[in-house]
Amino acid sequence: KDDIAGDAANDDNDNDDDDDELDGDSPTETSMAQGTLDMLACEIPKKYIFEPVVSRCVTRLGSPHPHHRKAGIACLGVIAEGCSEPLREHLADVMPHVFQAAGDADAQVRECACFCLGQISEHCQPEILGYSSQILPIVFALLDDTNVAVQATSCYVLEMFCERLEPDAVRPLLDPLVRKLAAMLEATTKRSVQEMAVAALAATAVAAEEEFTPYVSGVASLMTKLMSLSEEKMFSLRGRALECMGHMAIAVGRETFRPYFTQTMQCACEGLALDSTDLHEFAYAVFANLSKVMGEEFAPVLPDLVPHLVTVIGADEGQLETVEETEKTGQFGALDDSDDEGEDGAGNYVMHVRTALLEAKKGAITAIGEMAAHTGPAFVPHLEDSMTVLQKAANNWHPLIKCEVAEALPSMVVPVVAAHHEGDVKWEKANVTANPMSEATSTIVSAVLTELIALMKDDDKSTAGKACEGVQSVIELCGPYALIPVARECLEHTYELLAKKAPCQRGEEFEDPPGAAAGGAAVADALAGLLEEDDDHDSFMTSVCDLVGSFARVMGSHFTQYLPQFLPAICAYANSSRPPSDRSMAMGCLSELAQELEGSILEHWESVFLPAILAGLADPDDNVKRNGAFCAGVCCENLGDSIVAQYPSLLQSISPLFSIDSNAGGESSAACIDNAAAAVSRMIMASPTHVPLAQVLPALLSVLPLKTDMTENETVYTCLLGLLQMNHADVVAKKEDVRRIFTEATSETSKVDAEIQTKLKLAMQAL
Repeated sequence: KDDIAGDAANDDNDNDDDDDELDGDSPTETSMAQGTLDMLACEIPKKYIFEPVVSRCVTRLGSPHPHHRKAGIACLGVIAEGCSEPLREHLADVMPHVFQAAGDADAQVRECACFCLGQISEHCQPEILGYSSQILPIVFALLDDTNVAVQATSCYVLEMFCERLEPDAVRPLLDPLVRKLAAMLEATTKRSVQEMAVAALAATAVAAEEEFTPYVSGVASLMTKLMSLSEEKMFSLRGRALECMGHMAIAVGRETFRPYFTQTMQCACEGLALDSTDLHEFAYAVFANLSKVMGEEFAPVLPDLVPHLVTVIGADEGQLETVEETEKTGQFGALDDSDDEGEDGAGNYVMHVRTALLEAKKGAITAIGEMAAHTGPAFVPHLEDSMTVLQKAANNWHPLIKCEVAEALPSMVVPVVAAHHEGDVKWEKANVTANPMSEATSTIVSAVLTELIALMKDDDKSTAGKACEGVQSVIELCGPYALIPVARECLEHTYELLAKKAPCQRGEEFEDPPGAAAGGAAVADALAGLLEEDDDHDSFMTSVCDLVGSFARVMGSHFTQYLPQFLPAICAYANSSRPPSDRSMAMGCLSELAQELEGSILEHWESVFLPAILAGLADPDDNVKRNGAFCAGVCCENLGDSIVAQYPSLLQSISPLFSIDSNAGGESSAACIDNAAAAVSRMIMASPTHVPLAQVLPALLSVLPLKTDMTENETVYTCLLGLLQMNHADVVAKKEDVRRIFTEATSETSKVDAEIQTKLKLAMQAL
């Protein structure tokens, strides 16, 4: 075959009927080709799949045959999940083709373009948000498409795209968008379109946040009708309406949503009495969201809800049954493709897995975690039962459940901290002699960390990553003393993950091939390099690196003794052959270590940090450069005069960042420039006599105020205010530029903190 897209292009079996009329168990050539392509994109190194697929897609998008164009745009959407990393890097090349397909004369091409937009919106965050001004008008127009399938799929795009949008981006289209979706919901009788319209309304509310307040009453009225649907075939729409109410609550907050709280809860609880796992799953999601929004006002329902959730989490989602031999007969008996798993070698037993119950159980775990996190001391009476069932679920056979348990476990600590410490454990960095926790807090922390560290050794990457996030959450809440009993085991497992030696990474470590021990070391190095070059970014490794930074944040100087072991493992991800996300991750981790360990890293400055920073600043990727600039700045800030000899090389490496075109590169480029400004500001404050201000200051002032990274405002303005206070000749000579910057930073639209603005206004009076 020439390629999979070619086969997909020849398939004429397209059906615009409702989902009820499709036979989901009858795969077509198209569905099998898409499934295969999706698996290839997810499982093999991206350099072998991305370019060949994209080039063929682009070729077909230029074809005069609509089925070829349909295949081209559909395949772009299919690979979006597996190839998200290279796709994010090449959005500028890909998006014009997607936009063109969205305006195609053929309805099937437009529908597939919507699917592709939805997939890219879901998997290419946050880079795709830079195209909001182009995507939203296109999708808005597609909501009026004459083809119902295109209308429905455009709702899906809105759902995926709006989840991460800021209110500023959705504001220009908010009113017509809400009205159009509401009208579509009322006009259509097609359930799939109704469900997608409701989901799009929910996502729009999340994006608009408090600006959605004027629409709450009208949308709630529509949802109330849908939440009372009693026909079984309409339960999925009823569930979507419940979900929409939960998302509106998140968007507009407690005060605005309070009038709708009781009715929404009543409807969700009524759904639990119906024989529909889908409805149960939607109800659990609503409980999670409403507990987050309503806080302690949610507490009165805990005595009724928690026992139910505990029962669901503890339920067995599979059962063993004997299998009659006659069922195994036939030429293709061994090819049985059900959700059954054989239990013994003779094949006499089979496990029947109720997959719907797995999803419901996952939702129940999420709900119980959110309730614990947000209802305060009122959850304490339910902790014992909740912990018992979560400890059991932590040993579940399915990674979906274990991953959710890892996410919920840290929340079990929160109600005890609320009850015994008024919500805040007063711990000191690096203080391992005084225990700031009550006995009850110490007990629950020990139980939670024990489970989380066990889950770090799980053979599922997502579970291991969530467990790392959980450990980080607990130790940053409760301090270094919480880590002491499990520190050795926790550090060992973290290092194993970094070094790719953990159970979830079996087969990924680089082993010597045969003959390497007998003079074949060069072969081994070459093979290791080849494997490393082919390796793709594992998103869960970001959680591992974040945990390393957390160790430094909590343990302080006590973590310095482990740097000789951890630093080489971290720097391996900064190698130029690694993908940009790995290099950015490693640079970010080094930055956190430099920031938290301060002068303790001096021993490793010339051997590790300096070469990594210089390589990071010269990296072709803006995110790596951004983290390199931040690392340079905090190293100069914390190491002071000890490293002034390297100031010229650092300034020379930072200088090109000021010439980056922020308009061409989007948010990542703007953030890179902001961090370059902050780095230079830190260098000036650390040792002003070693920075040639006459040359540096014009470049610094030219990029201010900061555009994206508002966390660095304090750094740059403290630097400028300090120079003004010194009455430094170079800054006085540029007082008109300084006045312009301060004026913009104190305008009504400024995102600079009020406290900093006050200082700037006083300084302007002096100017």
